[in-house]
Amino acid sequence: MAEKNVTLKLERVSKSFAKVENDEVTHALNEIDLTLNGGEFISLVGPSGCGKSTILRLVAGLIHPTTGRVAVNGNEVREPSPERSMVFQKPTLFPWLTVEKNIAFSLKMQGKLKGNEEKVEQMLRVIGLESFRRDYPGQLSGGMAQRVALVRSLISEPDILLLDEPLGALDAFTRMNMQDEILKIWHENQQLAMMVTHDVDEAIYMGTRVIVMDANPGRVVADIKIEEEYPRDRSSAVFVEYRNEILNRLHFGGRR
Repeated sequence: MAEKNVTLKLERVSKSFAKVENDEVTHALNEIDLTLNGGEFISLVGPSGCGKSTILRLVAGLIHPTTGRVAVNGNEVREPSPERSMVFQKPTLFPWLTVEKNIAFSLKMQGKLKGNEEKVEQMLRVIGLESFRRDYPGQLSGGMAQRVALVRSLISEPDILLLDEPLGALDAFTRMNMQDEILKIWHENQQLAMMVTHDVDEAIYMGTRVIVMDANPGRVVADIKIEEEYPRDRSSAVFVEYRNEILNRLHFGGRR
């Protein structure tokens, strides 16, 4: 399948948050410049508070830059859109809908459910929850609910897929399986994917590029292209070399 015809640009993007109670200002991001394209899988890594999740929220249109511009195909991002789908750290499911109906929700809202029922079945198989299709979110474990939230975003094949530590609540075995499933769907659809993770190995395993950030204020200190074919071998010499480079960047930040 051809790459999604999408270009995302962050042009000198800065973001500050003011605390009402004491008039303090937190400078979350400082002049971020990035150009990202369909067919790329971007991993964002960095210490807590460096603005990784803030970048995803800016791209999603949930918040706006203090200065600078976020644009998709030249059009400034001003509000959320189904073409930019986000998976949060904690599952955000509709408690009144069953697992099956939660997964089908975005297709239904876009008028695409009829004729695509098999996609819902496929996603249920991907996350291994066929027998839970009629259960409600309150009946699921945290990890199960997160798997539902993940495939609910994947099913509509958005141009830009935003993943905010989506696998953090999963056990190691399920996490590795879901990494492969996300990569499989991304490879088939060739959208632009952006994922925040604290797991350097996950960033390398999944990403075509790893953006390394530092904090106070949040800024990019390295943009590392991962030139390895999929599937990747976590124990290979090249993989270890990438890991050491990224860990070194994280340790020293911009002080090199």
